[in-house]
Amino acid sequence: MGNRLSKIVTRTGDAGTTGLGDGTRVAKDCLRVEAMGEVDELNSSLGVLLTEAVPEVIRDALLGIQHDLFDLGGELCIPGSSIISEAHIARLEEHVAEFNDSLEPLKEFILPGGTRAAALAHLSRTICRRAERRVVHLANSEAVSDFARRYLNRLSDLLFVLGRSLNKAGGRGDVLWAHGGSRNKA
Repeated sequence: MGNRLSKIVTRTGDAGTTGLGDGTRVAKDCLRVEAMGEVDELNSSLGVLLTEAVPEVIRDALLGIQHDLFDLGGELCIPGSSIISEAHIARLEEHVAEFNDSLEPLKEFILPGGTRAAALAHLSRTICRRAERRVVHLANSEAVSDFARRYLNRLSDLLFVLGRSLNKAGGRGDVLWAHGGSRNKA
């Protein structure tokens, strides 16, 4: 691949613009750059989750997702490009089914928490939802692949299931929501 990033400080963004993958320059606060940033933040949050001791099958799934998210960022960086496909979405759906099969059915809402790894999965889920909203917003004014939106939607489902799976793997149950029951009584 060569030395693509041999020069990190370029000063080309000092005026508040950045270059897209097709060579055009846009404002750093434009919707496309915002969407790319949200996907990057999501990928970074998964990196933090992966610093935890997680089952190997979950680690493998998350590493694959990190590569997918880098591809998604590349897709967003080049207007009109399409990298994420139906196969990416199908893989997420397979993971959801696989991990959900070993969990008890939910009868109550759950709170994000339990083990540290589960809490980080839930945090990544909320970042994923924000990235999805940003991509949907972008798609209202510019061409964005339908697969990109669908991928993020499925990924948030998977991260919810992984939060539950990580609690189970850590010997903890789900943190159940108790309507009005969380207030300390004096």
